[in-house]
Amino acid sequence: MTATVIDGKAFAARVREKVGGHVARLKQEHGITPGLAVVLVGEDPASQVYVRSKGKMTVEVGMSSYEHKLDVDTAEADLLALIDTLNNDPAVHGILVQLPLPKHMNEDLVINAIDPAKDVDGFHISNVGLLGTGQKSMVPCTPLGCLMMLRDHHGSLSGMDAVVIGRSNIVGKPMAQLLLGESCTVTIAHSRTKDLADVVRRADIVVAAVGRPEMVPGDWIKEGATVIDVGINRIDAPEKGEGKTRLVGDCHYDSCAEKAGAITPVPGGVGPMTIACLLANTVTACSRANGLPEPEGLTV
Repeated sequence: MTATVIDGKAFAARVREKVGGHVARLKQEHGITPGLAVVLVGEDPASQVYVRSKGKMTVEVGMSSYEHKLDVDTAEADLLALIDTLNNDPAVHGILVQLPLPKHMNEDLVINAIDPAKDVDGFHISNVGLLGTGQKSMVPCTPLGCLMMLRDHHGSLSGMDAVVIGRSNIVGKPMAQLLLGESCTVTIAHSRTKDLADVVRRADIVVAAVGRPEMVPGDWIKEGATVIDVGINRIDAPEKGEGKTRLVGDCHYDSCAEKAGAITPVPGGVGPMTIACLLANTVTACSRANGLPEPEGLTV
């Protein structure tokens, strides 16, 4: 059996197209342009690339992009003051503070200073609580992207057995909540789980989000299961030449693809969906702020 490859790049392009269409309608019919503000503190190279990419795609779908770059030694109070300004700016519908923050800043304090209605990362404690109780919330981008791909592939997920490997606040926990919302039977597994292989083997859906390269081998996968690999790990690749590296997921792709019914590749699977869902969340936040219908197919 050869697994169907779930092409995250192509799927993300479709999501961005939907977002662009909705943005165009908001402008045309209501004279509203959704705005996303991204705040970057410091010079982290990976974060800089990510922020540039977010800004470029925000503009491509017709939204306003506001980038705020602060020095690494900016005082926490100054960052909080900037967030307060953005909270009160009607042109800004989404606020994202790029993590990680420098050591002298309290990440929880900063995240919870963002207006929950503008928290397009879905990390604010109010949004976490709303998601956990099945109410309308801002949903974290990576789990939202995973759910969109699962829905697209399966239609209904009702009654399916899902195992989420990883219990982070950013992916594992919200992913489990979303799958519960789709009427799956959900197990959250992690590095301390006893008989992890047996737990994973019973799953119709496996979402791997632990950040350990190729930790999940093919013989853990049930025949025909759907594997969503959230991991992005850089490992040495001597076969490409000295000092070269390559990207791999949390699943051993070749062996998992032999057993799975469908699988996301790394790179080109979940990754592209994260930014696409950030744009989708910004449009959703803008629609809600203006009491307008939410874009179809872009929210939970």
